[in-house]
Amino acid sequence: MTGLIAPRRALLVANPGSRRGSEALRPVESVFAERGIALVPIDPSDRETLTNRLCDQATGADLIVAVGGDGTANSVAAATFRTGLPLGLIPAGTANDLARTLGLPLDPAEAARVIAAGRLKAIDLGDVNGAFFFNVASLGLSVKLADKLSSTSKKRWGRLGYLWALVRALAEARPFHAAITDADGHTILVRTLQIAVGNGRHYGGGMVVEQGADINDGQLDLYSLEFKAVWKLLAIAGSFPTGRHGLSPDVRTLRGRRFEIATRRAKSINMDGEVLGATPAVFTVHPAAIQMIVP
Repeated sequence: MTGLIAPRRALLVANPGSRRGSEALRPVESVFAERGIALVPIDPSDRETLTNRLCDQATGADLIVAVGGDGTANSVAAATFRTGLPLGLIPAGTANDLARTLGLPLDPAEAARVIAAGRLKAIDLGDVNGAFFFNVASLGLSVKLADKLSSTSKKRWGRLGYLWALVRALAEARPFHAAITDADGHTILVRTLQIAVGNGRHYGGGMVVEQGADINDGQLDLYSLEFKAVWKLLAIAGSFPTGRHGLSPDVRTLRGRRFEIATRRAKSINMDGEVLGATPAVFTVHPAAIQMIVP
């Protein structure tokens, strides 16, 4: 589903702590001023109340604009879903996986011009126990990675910070047991290092969840890393940027619109780089739930 809007008033959520957030804001303000688009800044500091504050300001607004990385986009997902306002994204984070999936330019001024042009595309939205995600929700190794990756290291070192955090997370990774139940009620018992459920295509700074994954296919793509030794994961590391890791006999892949995951002990869930939930969890997809502004 596509369409066009002529934006005149935008609710602005900008993350000053993102790697390029403050730098990105100046050219965005300049482009929007040229195009006659008024910006209404919304303080992003209290994530728990952000959705309600955006909804309260939605009357008279044409869209929501998020300036930051995947975590910033995630923080406004619920508000876009509830209000029906389109979402424009200015990529200013470290990974920018949603921007990569949508083909958005990484230059802030160019991204602002895309928003001003107002071309809409409906995309799917992932859901874990009522919390939303655009890219991937996962448990296991990815949560360890998030624990090791501080906002300071992301802002200072970018992808090098990701690499160092990954090395440290791998050193501490341990397999865990989980039960995965699909939409038909079939349950699989696994011993795994990580379970990831993808709504979009890219995650983790350019990895691909599955080679055929698409953010508007109405499906979730699940993989489970069932290696008996962590070092074996390194042998297929080169296949993750293309999504071909599912070809390994130690990687289980499933596709569907609903998965339920239970673990012996509650395990935290990483959604778009933010640890926001825990098992037991139900993963579902809302097809064509959000209108994004795209090139």
